[in-house]
Amino acid sequence: MVQVPLIRLQCGVNSYDWGKVGKESAAAKYASATPSDGFAIDEEKPYAELWMGTHPSLPSRDVVTQRTLLDLVQDNQALMSTEVSQRYGQKLPFLFKVLSIRKALSIQAHPDKTLAEQLHAKDPTNYKDDNHKPEMTIAITPFDGFCGFRPLAEIAHFLSTVPSLRQVVGDSAATAFTTAIHGRETSTTKSDTASNKKALREVFTALMTAEGEGTTKASEDLVAAAHREGEEFAGAGGPSNGGRELAELVIRLNGQFPGDIGLFVLFFLNYIKMEPGEAMFLKADDIHAYLSGDIIECMAASDNVVRAGFTPKFKDVSTLTSMLTYNYAPISEQKMTPVDYPYVTLSAAAYSSNSSATLYDPPIEEFSVVQTDLKKVGAKATFEPIAGPSIFICTQGSGKISVGPKVEDFKPGYVFFVGATAEAVIESFDEQPFVTYKAFCELGGKESAAGETNGTHEVNGNSTNGRL
Repeated sequence: MVQVPLIRLQCGVNSYDWGKVGKESAAAKYASATPSDGFAIDEEKPYAELWMGTHPSLPSRDVVTQRTLLDLVQDNQALMSTEVSQRYGQKLPFLFKVLSIRKALSIQAHPDKTLAEQLHAKDPTNYKDDNHKPEMTIAITPFDGFCGFRPLAEIAHFLSTVPSLRQVVGDSAATAFTTAIHGRETSTTKSDTASNKKALREVFTALMTAEGEGTTKASEDLVAAAHREGEEFAGAGGPSNGGRELAELVIRLNGQFPGDIGLFVLFFLNYIKMEPGEAMFLKADDIHAYLSGDIIECMAASDNVVRAGFTPKFKDVSTLTSMLTYNYAPISEQKMTPVDYPYVTLSAAAYSSNSSATLYDPPIEEFSVVQTDLKKVGAKATFEPIAGPSIFICTQGSGKISVGPKVEDFKPGYVFFVGATAEAVIESFDEQPFVTYKAFCELGGKESAAGETNGTHEVNGNSTNGRL
């Protein structure tokens, strides 16, 4: 008998120090929704990440048979489609996660494919696989973090108005930077952009390689100024953040990582806030750090992280400073613009209640994500078959999911794998919104891991898959 390609998954949760504690963690609550031998939420323990996928560090399993999802898709290539299986070595091309963030994650970036292969070959202990890791973040509660470098004029402003920052960077490095970018901070010519990136790399490397008693004293001075100056801190702030907001950020982060170099890095990076439903995409080699909130995260199937601050883990400063893109842009350019997902049919009850299916579609082919919000009992969404695999998770409300004759309850924390070419239907049973997220891969029309494109289409600035 042919198996219906709807498989409920048991997914593991990681316990990292930055995770929310006990039942405060959405990752832990979702993990506990599916029975698992030996797992019960410990109210004293932090729970950081729920993993959904085939990554060997924490593979998902079929709830019924306990076989890993990796075993299942390798045993039956049709579950992912032959094309996806062959391109990605019979592994799911994406890793889907829920993160619950209580305190700052490390200042980090993820390597591109070439660098990942080099790092894994050289240091497999710290770089556990050879894949790149572009990633997308969707807020499910209010979120804040750092993402990419600020506009250059803002960085120059802080170098001139935050004495302790200038002290750590060094007066000569700070002056060299402001001189190099003067008059071309927003220029888009190729030569000016290259010159600006070189200047940014040099001043940021000077910051990240600073050490010794002077740095310790400078961090103490910075925190004292944040307490003392309030709204006037950092020259009353910059266009993106006021002085008081920056002062409170320094005080908050110093409470988590006293004296850390990351207290100075925040003057170089965009401080971003997102409300539920807002999203951002991070290419490989983009610098970032998440600070707080619950998020849906989808990425290429890798666990490679190059860290350099806000962490007790292995730091690789020289690799980080040499690998970064040094792209600089305002916050508005870091956020994604989601669009309506065109390959779903909403029922009359769904339409009448203003239900939605929203597509978050980054410019790579390993993954896209659809958020479905059904707002009425009986509201239904029918997803057209696609030539690739999908993973669904429910984060709110309750309902059911069906593929062919197989019907399953669908509640918060329940996770399902849906095979390629299968039509999937979800239906709400609840007066409150029934919210699900679907990560999927369908090849064609988007940039590949190697950077190639095949007939990319654009909708409101976002690429869409090749069926348009």
